[in-house]
Amino acid sequence: MRDTPAPFPRAVVLAAFLGIAPWLAGCGKDGANAAPAPASNAVPVAVKKMAFEKVPLSIDAVGRAEGSREVEIRARVTGILEKRLYEEGTATSGGATLFQIDPAPYELEVQQARATLQQEKARKELAEQESARLAPLVQTRAVSQREADTAQSNVRTSAAAIAVAEARVKEAELNLSYTRVVAPIGGVTGRSLRSEGSLVTANTDSALLTTVTRVDPVWVRFSLAEPDFDRIRNTHKQASVQLIASDGNIVSDKGRLNFAASTIDNKTGAVELRAEFPNPDLRWLPGQFVKVRVLAGEQTAMRVPQAAVQQNEQSRIVMVVIEGKATPRPVQTSSWIGSDMVITGGLKEGDQVIVDNLVKVRPGTAVQPTAVASEAPAPAAAAPAPTTTAKR
Repeated sequence: MRDTPAPFPRAVVLAAFLGIAPWLAGCGKDGANAAPAPASNAVPVAVKKMAFEKVPLSIDAVGRAEGSREVEIRARVTGILEKRLYEEGTATSGGATLFQIDPAPYELEVQQARATLQQEKARKELAEQESARLAPLVQTRAVSQREADTAQSNVRTSAAAIAVAEARVKEAELNLSYTRVVAPIGGVTGRSLRSEGSLVTANTDSALLTTVTRVDPVWVRFSLAEPDFDRIRNTHKQASVQLIASDGNIVSDKGRLNFAASTIDNKTGAVELRAEFPNPDLRWLPGQFVKVRVLAGEQTAMRVPQAAVQQNEQSRIVMVVIEGKATPRPVQTSSWIGSDMVITGGLKEGDQVIVDNLVKVRPGTAVQPTAVASEAPAPAAAAPAPTTTAKR
């Protein structure tokens, strides 16, 4: 009697069936859908096609505000400081009294000088009377000619003494007026450097009492590197100047250059300039750092989004598409126009600059370029033929 083989366990049969079921299902479909094609390794990027256009010739710099007039208020006579007649840090007008120095000693000097003047006038009257009395006696030889000449000399001496006494009166009156320390100009007053009761001495450090600064208009002093100044050398007198806030907004566009140095600083290689701005609300104070933008006509250049410009140790670069690969290109930049950076050299017309997805792009990376949606042909007036200067 033969042995009957043991049947396969149900679990084994079920596992075998499930394993071949997907294979059988795949065999019943078209070969086109059986194995998808591998994805491309090219990185998709947006590009902007370069074209020359007219853009403002602008240069940015950091400047420092200063008063258009700054004066030190000093005591011109020695004395005790009696009163401070202004509020520190507020505006004052020209001619306003700021301090009062004890006037009593100078009032006495005026009285003494006037009394001396009266004495000299009395002496002159007596000398004139004596000279008039002796004049006829000389004719009768009752007195000598020497006595008559002495009398006339006394008259002239008295006249000179009167002139000296009059000058001393004016000097005493002037010193008395100096006890009222006034502001020579209108402006913003500074902190009082001497308190009431202090002894101030003319022509010494203690004579400095405070300062007055005119801040409307306000001046902004800044420097430009020699190459930047060369770009505006012929037009800087007609240039307009703007003040730029930290967020990039224009806060004042009414500035004008009122000074440009005629020499280049040997240490920095820069040219110093100064601009004037109206400042009626005292928004800018002396010593404040501000961002300055000089606008001096137009230039032919290109624009790329600021995010497309990268900085390395040597220069600024952009990535351009050449034969389907990302290639770094050093560029020369100028300033910003909105969110775009002005490119003055390093690119030629028709170059495709990568403007996004730069995190995934390295030199030599294969890319799949797509023109940005806002790209549009530039008008003829805005895209002149490239020049040798623009391409450098």
